Amino acid sequence: MKKHLFLIVSIALLAACAPKESDQQANPAAGILLKDFAPQVINNIPKTHVERAKFDIIDMHAHDYASSEEEIAQWCKVMDEVGVLNTAIMHCSWIGRPFEEYVEAYGPYKDHFKFWCCFDYTDMSPEGIQKACEKLAQCKEMGAVGVGELGDKGEGDTYARPGDGKDIHIDDPRIKPLIEKCAELKMPISIHIAEPYWMYLPMDEKNDGLINAVTWHVDTTNCYGYDKLMTTFENAVRENPNTLFIACHYLNMTHDLPRLGALLDKYPNLYFDISARVAESAHTPRATREFLIKYQDRVLFGTDNGMEAAMYQNIFRVLETNDEHFYMPESEYHWALSGFNLPDEVLKKLYHDNAYRILTEYR
Repeated sequence: MKKHLFLIVSIALLAACAPKESDQQANPAAGILLKDFAPQVINNIPKTHVERAKFDIIDMHAHDYASSEEEIAQWCKVMDEVGVLNTAIMHCSWIGRPFEEYVEAYGPYKDHFKFWCCFDYTDMSPEGIQKACEKLAQCKEMGAVGVGELGDKGEGDTYARPGDGKDIHIDDPRIKPLIEKCAELKMPISIHIAEPYWMYLPMDEKNDGLINAVTWHVDTTNCYGYDKLMTTFENAVRENPNTLFIACHYLNMTHDLPRLGALLDKYPNLYFDISARVAESAHTPRATREFLIKYQDRVLFGTDNGMEAAMYQNIFRVLETNDEHFYMPESEYHWALSGFNLPDEVLKKLYHDNAYRILTEYR
């Protein structure tokens, strides 16, 4: 369905925008397509390379990227070089191997990693959920510090394993015992809800994210849309005040930070991470900076984007510097970014202190 939609939208856009031959002769730019847009900065402005983070880091959002012990060792080397003390390895169905296997694989390097597990939705009967609670406790004994990344983009928790949680949303009363068990075990829940808002908007000339939205458009024909997903999430946070929730990716509210702020004000059991949303946040640097300063006690560092040193350093540049109007190398995004130049006290909390508090005091 999504491929068909993409094809139809692409054809329609090309047809609508296709220049006439006379237009091309008068204006060569009329023949440039969105997919070919690749601007180069011409401004003579500061360009800062941040080799290592200003303060030690706990990365609260990554995955089982390494395919061999050699790659794990290399990842640890990169972490040491850029200043990452620990990395949370989130468990998802799309990663592949069961929890036990990746804990064993990373075991020799466990000082560098924190492990997160999934809910087991195999049997949704009361008896099955009780077994899932017991399995959760077993995962904690094996080293799990939290649950996640859960992922609901409209069809339910499709990230879970051994079976996905299709049609099982975070406020489903059947899984409330699992959420309560997380509070008992002191295991926070990290969850990906929805996607950036412009992915849901019409694919037309008014869409601020059109240059990427054409490819990443979300079809909500047969699943929950953006606002309904946010309602399910708030229901779960409200009804489970003793469970700590971490909303991945700014809760996909970088376009509406006051809305996210209102939730943070209302629910003290809610945190958020900044993973994989550098591009969405760094094109509104002043508003985002003010937001991160205001909610400096509730924000967590996260990457969700591989193991390369340059990946970390690109994020450091956004958080630490005052650079402006730059493009992230090899990024899939096509708009300019600017740095936040965050104060040291905010950086320390974002990079390390907030995560350390969750991983120690909450436990």
